[in-house]
Amino acid sequence: MKISRLLLLVLLLSLGACQQKEPQTNEKPLIVATTGMLGDLASRLCGGFADVEVLMGPGVDPHLYKASQGDMQLISSASVILYNGLHLEGKMVEVLEKSARSKPVLAAGAFVDTDAILNSENSGAASDPHIWMDVDIWLKAVSGIADSLQGLFPAAAEEIAKSKSNFVNELKALNLEVDSLIQLIPSESRVLITSHDAFRYFGRAYGMEVKGLQGISTVSEYGLRDVSNLSDLIISRKIKSVFVETSVSSKSLESVVSSCKKQGWEVSIGGTLYSDSMGESGTSKGTYVGMIRHNALTISNSLK
Repeated sequence: MKISRLLLLVLLLSLGACQQKEPQTNEKPLIVATTGMLGDLASRLCGGFADVEVLMGPGVDPHLYKASQGDMQLISSASVILYNGLHLEGKMVEVLEKSARSKPVLAAGAFVDTDAILNSENSGAASDPHIWMDVDIWLKAVSGIADSLQGLFPAAAEEIAKSKSNFVNELKALNLEVDSLIQLIPSESRVLITSHDAFRYFGRAYGMEVKGLQGISTVSEYGLRDVSNLSDLIISRKIKSVFVETSVSSKSLESVVSSCKKQGWEVSIGGTLYSDSMGESGTSKGTYVGMIRHNALTISNSLK
């Protein structure tokens, strides 16, 4: 009797172990994106068959971001990782390189022609990573990532191709819309001044002169001379509005506004722009299209 009970117990434990080891065939692949812009891209292309997680949420500065323990767990579980590259995620380079040894890690910047990449004006030969600010350049990244994902997920290749076509058409329309809004600003007033130098691609694409108090990375510090030089530019060009960013403290530009006021020139904060991160999830600004449209409308309405 004791032997029979023992055999029964062993059999039950064995069955339990088999059930625990059985693979979960209904689980979706996980795509982990570093920024909201890339998360939006992944959701537009793969939202029907994959789960998408974003590491850096609204208001987060990717230049300063360090991966948390929770991020590391997501990265470890990911089927594919999307990141911007061009040193935007500077403090995550080691993590991303290590992950690339065991899984696909795709950089948006790798799909952009090298001659389209801007270099910093004040950081040596460093590449400007803010490629999403030019919708036409972002189209190249969308197409390159979509093609790569089709190869990685052949069963969903047709779905990705259809989603890519729809998204590309929407981005082409957005590109024309942004250009039309900027053309409403008188040519002499097309000067965009922001907290840090994140809008040079935007300026080149849509015909605006762009100046940032800080360089292309918020890691760089600004000093009194930077504030003085920018204040002198604003006064000499009679610029009426400057713009703060959601991912950068407004104190830097407030000091410029104060400096101008002391010299007799009133310049206002023309609005808040989305630069290195998007808005809250579930809002129009929580999408790439909504983010860029908001920026163009805010700039146009404040400077025209």
